[in-house]
Amino acid sequence: MQVLNHKESGLQHTLEIKVTEKEIDAIIESELVEVGKTVKIAGFRPGKVPMPILRQKYGRMILSDVINKAVNQFSQKAMDDKKLKPAGQPEIKVDKFEEGQPLNYTLTIDVMPQFDLIDLKKISVEKLVAKVEKKTIDERLTRILEGNAELELVTEDRATKKGDTISVDFHGQTKEGETVPGMSGHDMQIKLGTGQMIPGFEDQLVGKKAGAHCHVDVTFPKDYGAKELAGKEAMFHVDIKAVYEERATTLDSVAKKFNMADEAALKDAVEKDIAGEYSGVTRMKLKRALLDVFDDAYDFPLPPNMVKSEHQFVVSQVEQERKAEGKPVTDEEKAALLSLAERRVRLGLVLAEVGKSQKIEVTQDELHKAVVNEAMRYQGQERQVFEYYQKNPQVIESLRAPIYEDKVIDYILSEAKVSEKAVSVEELTAEEDEDLLALAKGKKAEKKPAAKKK
Repeated sequence: MQVLNHKESGLQHTLEIKVTEKEIDAIIESELVEVGKTVKIAGFRPGKVPMPILRQKYGRMILSDVINKAVNQFSQKAMDDKKLKPAGQPEIKVDKFEEGQPLNYTLTIDVMPQFDLIDLKKISVEKLVAKVEKKTIDERLTRILEGNAELELVTEDRATKKGDTISVDFHGQTKEGETVPGMSGHDMQIKLGTGQMIPGFEDQLVGKKAGAHCHVDVTFPKDYGAKELAGKEAMFHVDIKAVYEERATTLDSVAKKFNMADEAALKDAVEKDIAGEYSGVTRMKLKRALLDVFDDAYDFPLPPNMVKSEHQFVVSQVEQERKAEGKPVTDEEKAALLSLAERRVRLGLVLAEVGKSQKIEVTQDELHKAVVNEAMRYQGQERQVFEYYQKNPQVIESLRAPIYEDKVIDYILSEAKVSEKAVSVEELTAEEDEDLLALAKGKKAEKKPAAKKK
């Protein structure tokens, strides 16, 4: 094998490789030996077929496999000889190949950038923490009470009012006489005054009685999810079958419903649940602050194909978000998203290097726990989820990346200087703009000096 030419452009390397006839022939013989172990040819036992006969019968059939094997084998050798650390799969272009001739092909590969890791002990980040307030616990308990209120059938002869729950059958059609799926329902429960239905629907059922047949005229909102109904006028025939009113319940009874001892146990569980939510927000903001530090500290060349792939991914995310609106992503917006893709690739490389330097790995037990957590999200379908992962091992691998990242982040935080800052609940939970374009446009234009290259 010879490398006839080696061109370098930034992190992209192009090698022109020649594999000799002798090397190709050795691979052909190796492949034919494997073929000869199983083929049946009259007059010969399996494994005893002479090589000339195997070449004659199967030589051309295996050429495709031979080329693939040669390319894989000698590409790896060429990269090892040149001490190239690939960033992704190489691009291979094979010249025309004839049997008995050398194999010439071109290998183009992006290589990993070299950079020095900053001293993690010199990193300083702020951890925002907030206490769970009594009013927040009380508000959550009130919602739990409302959500677990028992319904009691109204037997007196009275009209419906807001807060009542009614059981109805309904069917409707547009002003043009069109009937669209979803415009009918049976034994549906509607809590009046909650906005469960489209604007105007519930209001026209207030003041009616059980057994009433009502005509409800409405106009679907212009931004209604079903485009065929958006902005259209429609009429519904509604039969009120029964009226229910909520019967007050107690925290004690709700606690027992959830297999808890009493009201105190329920309150304690609610407080811990809220604290867990706050902890998740704290973690998210701490992680973002840490990544911002890294984003400022590093500026090194990036593998072009990695950036291209990530850019295509973030653009597709925005396109998917806008699909319902039918609004395309402009060239200007795509350019803005490129900076976000570069940030993601750069930070991913830095985190991977930290993980490699500390020999951080994801264990099988951690992957198993991740599968269990995924299954728990689908109550009643846990077995199907487990079977899905068992039959698709590659899907389990998709759980590895976030676990690995979290372990690397945990290690960095254990080394860095983390100071806690007490903040209000409002400040902690203030929503940050997660829109990809907003994140891209809000990214710092200037960066600190690059880390030293190795």
